[in-house]
Amino acid sequence: MDDLLLYLGIANLLVCAIVGIPLVFGMRKIRKVRDVSPEFAGVWPRVSVIVAARNEERDIEAGLRSLLQLDYGDIEIIVVNDRSTDRTGEILDRIADEHPRLMVVHLSELPAGWLGKNHALYYGTTRATGELILFTDADVVMEPTVLRRAVAYLLQHQIDHLPMLFEVRMPTWLLESFIVTFSVYLMTYCRPWQCPNPKRAGHIGIGGFNLVRADVYQKIGTHEVIRMRPDDDVKFGKLIKREGFRQELLNGAGLMYVPWYASIRELVVGLEKNAFSGVDYSISYSVFAGLSMLLFNVFPFIAIFFTTGATWWLYAVVVLSLWGMAAWAAYHGKARLSCCLGFPLAALMFVFIQWRALTLNLWQGGIRWRDTHY
Repeated sequence: MDDLLLYLGIANLLVCAIVGIPLVFGMRKIRKVRDVSPEFAGVWPRVSVIVAARNEERDIEAGLRSLLQLDYGDIEIIVVNDRSTDRTGEILDRIADEHPRLMVVHLSELPAGWLGKNHALYYGTTRATGELILFTDADVVMEPTVLRRAVAYLLQHQIDHLPMLFEVRMPTWLLESFIVTFSVYLMTYCRPWQCPNPKRAGHIGIGGFNLVRADVYQKIGTHEVIRMRPDDDVKFGKLIKREGFRQELLNGAGLMYVPWYASIRELVVGLEKNAFSGVDYSISYSVFAGLSMLLFNVFPFIAIFFTTGATWWLYAVVVLSLWGMAAWAAYHGKARLSCCLGFPLAALMFVFIQWRALTLNLWQGGIRWRDTHY
């Protein structure tokens, strides 16, 4: 038993090195948008900002008013109200009366073969006239110069798709810890620091900020290609990278934020739509990923309480390494550094959410998202 724990500790340390070293050095390569100048010597292209909204009455006003205050001249803002049953439509109409340049479209039906959000975003593009399209979420709050900085960077570096990370604000320490751990997993899975390299597989898309050239959007087949993908943002980025277009990720934390889920229940229910799709609906991969998280991200925190000698030191190094990766993610995401300490609890939550989504998808024959079964 002692030998088994020793070998398992060595395996844990190797996994930490394989994952942690690229993560630490890779995140350093991602440029911060606040370091990008909002100035550009050439002609600024027209930008169409497209927002899909469904039952967003809690946060949509703050997000939409931040869009209306963006320091960008040639811009149009299109909000597609996707069958909302709360006060979202009323709020949108009121703000549109104050700001005539805001275009609000109300949808009452969902065509067969589409997820609501994907259809709403696609429908918004049919009204768009910009050379660039920014897909963003209804609750994202942006600092006024964010779009100018992003467009300037895209033009200067001849980029086709520019997604952006941002700060995620959560009301409790545990929820914030989950976001920190989630960031470690997302960065490890997508390896976005590889995005500019056409020979590497790294890719990413961010639902809260996907800036893309309009002609590139048409060339990849628009949202029709991913019309039934709950993880549309990540798959959007993967599709663009696969088709050979230039992609790069910026970090907008500090200049852009989103108030995500307000409770653990909201988090669990909200992620059931894409936790299974994120592993391409593979039962074996979902089970394997969950077991790997338990073995490499949770067990070391337990093992330090009943191991001794060299084995204890192995697990102590692993624990410190995992906390270090989480602290690095917290630093880049403007989260509290103390949230790294919640890494094992957040990993357990992640496994629960993933396996719950797997079970519900198989039991229900699909997913239920925003009052619609798919």
